Amino acid sequence: MSEIKVNSIKGVGASAAAITVNNSDGTCTANITNKPNRNLIINGAMQVAQRGTAATQSEDCATVDRFAFNKSGTNETPTQAQVDVASGTTPYTLGFRKAFQITNGNQTGGAGTNDFIRMRYAFEAQDIANSGWNYTSSSSFITLSFWVKSSVAQSFHVNMRARDGSDNNYTFETGSLSADTWTKITKTISGNSNLTFDNNTDEGLYIHFHMFRGTGSTGTVSQNQWVSYDSTLLTTDQTSTWYTTNDATFELTGVQLEVGSVATDFEHRSFGQELALCQRYFYVYADGRANSNEYIGNGFAWSASQVEIVPRWPVEMRTGPSLVLSSGTNYYLWRSAGNEQYVSDVQSTGPTIRSSVLYKTGVSGAVANGAYRFMLGNASAYLHFNAEL
Repeated sequence: MSEIKVNSIKGVGASAAAITVNNSDGTCTANITNKPNRNLIINGAMQVAQRGTAATQSEDCATVDRFAFNKSGTNETPTQAQVDVASGTTPYTLGFRKAFQITNGNQTGGAGTNDFIRMRYAFEAQDIANSGWNYTSSSSFITLSFWVKSSVAQSFHVNMRARDGSDNNYTFETGSLSADTWTKITKTISGNSNLTFDNNTDEGLYIHFHMFRGTGSTGTVSQNQWVSYDSTLLTTDQTSTWYTTNDATFELTGVQLEVGSVATDFEHRSFGQELALCQRYFYVYADGRANSNEYIGNGFAWSASQVEIVPRWPVEMRTGPSLVLSSGTNYYLWRSAGNEQYVSDVQSTGPTIRSSVLYKTGVSGAVANGAYRFMLGNASAYLHFNAEL
């Protein structure tokens, strides 16, 4: 029988061995760069948009899950949307079909000192603490990669903030982008002895992708290294061309943050996997856009005037969520044998990471301990639960 005896196997021109052999017991260590579950970003391919595919909203998540939009000082509120990646382009050829897009409004007042438009992604502290990144070591790395496209040719800024402990900031630039052209950006980031990530569900790290930030929070700051966080010095001064261009667009997809100094191929997960991960932070319990008379659940009358149901979440949520609901005439329907009543709202009490109680007082004709069916009343009605960072 033939055998090959080696200490390691290394690629031609590679600086490190792909496989290292332990000569004592014959075991080996492999440098595998496409491990599963390596992407710390949820919904990086922008597949899931539980709230809807387009919105004009000043703050937070309103379309693509886990990616928020923030602005200040704008003359016209920009719009956010989940959009298609055009066929034949790269990253389309790499399996990306959706992107998160911001469309600038008409900022007639110009680029003000405190104006800004940005995308935001937040991580639970425990997900960084348990990622395998030795974040206090300058010789241990994480790598951020993403695809970006702007209708305006310029460089854009990204900053990362580690909020726990002494609060630190890391900023870098994309480099000049060609207009209307997808570009892949890769940035390898070392650890730092000042970094701290608590093992909890609070916000520990966030990434801001800036379309523009005024000089009230930019200036002389060291790039490509961790520095003490200063809200007046998030990045170096930013180009204002995109901000002052009417209806300029900025698109993002393929966002991946992984432990290691190499950007591996994007980890494509199924829609179902991404949806379940997103539901930890936001859960659509019922939505009339899908079915105006959507069945919500069965409940009972706690008393002669109060009816309730107990919904449970499909996954454990990050924290006890807040109820986000529509308000208006005939939005919800309680139905029992011989009794039917439309109501304008419902209340929530005792939300936990696994369940809540939905109830309505003042329901006429309720029979104590009687069974009730709870339904949406029209296409404008919805019940969402929010546990976002």
